[in-house]
Amino acid sequence: MPDLSTEFIGLKLRNPLIAASSGLTNTIEDIIEFEKAGVGAVVLKSLFEEEIRIELEKDLASMNKESFLYPETIGFYDSFHEVDDMMTRYLGLIGEAKKKVAIPVIASINCLTAEKWPYYATTLQDAGADALELNVFSLPSDLNHSPEKDEKLFFDIVDAVKDKVNIPVILKISFYSSNLASLIYQLSKTEISAITLFNRFYSPDIDINTFQVTASNVYSTPGDLSMSLRWIALMSDRVECQLSASTGVHDGTAFIKQLLAGASVVQVASAFYKNGKDFAGQILTELESWMKKHEFQTLDDFKGKLSYANTKNPAAYERTQFMKHFAGKEIKA
Repeated sequence: MPDLSTEFIGLKLRNPLIAASSGLTNTIEDIIEFEKAGVGAVVLKSLFEEEIRIELEKDLASMNKESFLYPETIGFYDSFHEVDDMMTRYLGLIGEAKKKVAIPVIASINCLTAEKWPYYATTLQDAGADALELNVFSLPSDLNHSPEKDEKLFFDIVDAVKDKVNIPVILKISFYSSNLASLIYQLSKTEISAITLFNRFYSPDIDINTFQVTASNVYSTPGDLSMSLRWIALMSDRVECQLSASTGVHDGTAFIKQLLAGASVVQVASAFYKNGKDFAGQILTELESWMKKHEFQTLDDFKGKLSYANTKNPAAYERTQFMKHFAGKEIKA
């Protein structure tokens, strides 16, 4: 039987399949179900920075003390006046999960700035979170911002959070960058333990009959795989931290491709929405069958086998034109 176990950001996982942050990882029942389905770890549904900032302002107003901005002044649960308080619920979920499941539980924050909220990262650590994923997305649409200013945000957030916590920190980013390879490399040299490529974000659409801006493509599709696959392959041998693949993984084949490209773990969400949590078992069964077929005993036997550094045709990952494809010549790595 192939050994699917792996080590990710210092955590021992029974396999590299992670339930990504989503509405499916929002309750203790969800987490227990995912563990039974076989995943190696769970990333909790994200707290949004806007929510944390509201809590900070509310707490400051009620306590009328500047020091209350700092979580070390907050009694872990008892000092909150509202039982159903957002942060209390999240901390409670972490604590309960750590009592009821054996798989790693990763907290998640959707970040916009590096301001006062990072102090709350300490409470997530104290609640028992095994790691923290920082989901950072900033659309580079401000004409008054330079690329350097846009990208400085990532480093500011990492510095602010790592100043407060000792648990591993994962940074989840988008592909919007004027120099993505350099950004990923420079981020990998910070104190983060891994980078997740890539996050999904709100995509606008237009209803031509109601004249309303609506949401589009809430879930990923198998076609979305190529973006993260390309950059996992390009960067897996160049970075100084581990890489986590995300977006577009809808079956075992896509899962295996990301590992061949060099991903240490693979995060999945949309496929679970469409097929249920038990779909994790099917993905892992496909991985095991494929490993047996090719006589791989461990993940290390093939991880990164088709990365940019190891493939016979690395140019295939850098190609941006369709010329050879439409000329009838298939490009093989």
